[in-house]
Amino acid sequence: MKGVWGVLLLFTIVMGGIYLGIFTPTEAAGIGAGGAFLITLFRGRMTLRNLFETLADTARTSAMLFAVVIGALIFSDFINRAGLPDMLLEMVTAMDVAPIVVILAILAIYIVLGMVFESLSMMLLTVPVFYPLVASLGFDLVWFGIVVVVVTEISLITPPVGMNVFVLSAVLRDVKTGTIFKGVTPFWCADIVRLALIVFIAQIALFLPEMLYRQG
Repeated sequence: MKGVWGVLLLFTIVMGGIYLGIFTPTEAAGIGAGGAFLITLFRGRMTLRNLFETLADTARTSAMLFAVVIGALIFSDFINRAGLPDMLLEMVTAMDVAPIVVILAILAIYIVLGMVFESLSMMLLTVPVFYPLVASLGFDLVWFGIVVVVVTEISLITPPVGMNVFVLSAVLRDVKTGTIFKGVTPFWCADIVRLALIVFIAQIALFLPEMLYRQG
């Protein structure tokens, strides 16, 4: 415990602050980054070279994220002007299938896309397309948002091309990718069960939001 006290303290502050409502998750990310910086300084491991590399990586990551966000906004505006959501709705209506079948097809698309896309870019590119369709089918949009988040996170560890698994493999070079996939399989299976419960018993996902809405 002596070697990880700083990480545990930072974790407690960040998660405790979120759950106590002291700050938002976005603010917690900044507090976590600042706390990690102070811990590194305290331990005497921060050098000018490390600081420069960290700032450069941060700038690079931020630029990539903004490029994805800007591109996704342009794409969203384009598909709306092109009438793709309306065309998709007409196609589904013509197929005359049950609404839940459409939801299952959307979930399958998310799992496949998660094999090659990062979660943020995947949501930004797909939600503008599926949102009008799901709304027109009469599903609760809060429920759909929760389902999208859950299935997106599942897709990132789904074999054979789960992106998070390969990120972890790059960090743990001594561990084979197949071993990591075996390790995440029980969690992936449990997540599939959780997703099925949320999809077929919507009240599980809507209970807390509805309670908060009533209190508000």
